[in-house]
Amino acid sequence: MSTSAVMAPNILPRHIAIIMDGNNRYGKANNLGKGQGHIAGKTALDPIVEYCVETGIEVLTVFAFSSENWQRPPSEVALLMQLLASTIDEQMPRMKKYCIRLRFIGDCSQLSEELQALMADAEAETASFDAMTLVIAISYGGQWDIAHAAKQLAQQVQAGELRAEDISAEMLGEQVQLADAPAVDMLVRTGGDYRISNFLLWQAAYAELFFTPTLWPDFVPEELASMMAEFAQRQRRFGKTSEQVGIEQHSR
Repeated sequence: MSTSAVMAPNILPRHIAIIMDGNNRYGKANNLGKGQGHIAGKTALDPIVEYCVETGIEVLTVFAFSSENWQRPPSEVALLMQLLASTIDEQMPRMKKYCIRLRFIGDCSQLSEELQALMADAEAETASFDAMTLVIAISYGGQWDIAHAAKQLAQQVQAGELRAEDISAEMLGEQVQLADAPAVDMLVRTGGDYRISNFLLWQAAYAELFFTPTLWPDFVPEELASMMAEFAQRQRRFGKTSEQVGIEQHSR
């Protein structure tokens, strides 16, 4: 990959999350057959993954299928499930070539047993890889994630392992998906809409947000590199004042 973001490692985002939106509109704009926009979107992921691992990103999480997407026409849902399965198969050589760990988050109970088995095998086969982690969110919703985490704590309270009054934000954060990964630093949405659509609500609480009208199949590493350069210029305060952040940066 010739594109490179020339930035110091300490101002690179550790964790990038992408809402890959615009596949259907891409297909219509280019007079493609039904479902072909989603196929084009699947192809667009490959150079982004390669660019992120070569740049030094620790975690890349992509929104492949939301919990709300089950409401789409059955034929489209079936196609998306087929594409997800083929994506996993096609990504495995890339995972091995670049030593990328593959993980999945979401409510797997709604997925077919075959797809669940494919996901589990891919996770097991790449578990030792440490160059980068590629997370694919399937049947995922941020509200489901937080509710599921709360249920885990409630079960601990019911079992007498935890007192309700001792529950903290930190404890809840330990139960959400990707609790062992860095928080999302940078959240990108393609396709022109300005919302995060129930994606990683907890994990992206302090993420820098980037929106682009570019439809996902047209999104290329050069545009991501431009966003990362802007990310490096933003001051992330996490509730502190600019003066406090400036003092901390100068004392490093």
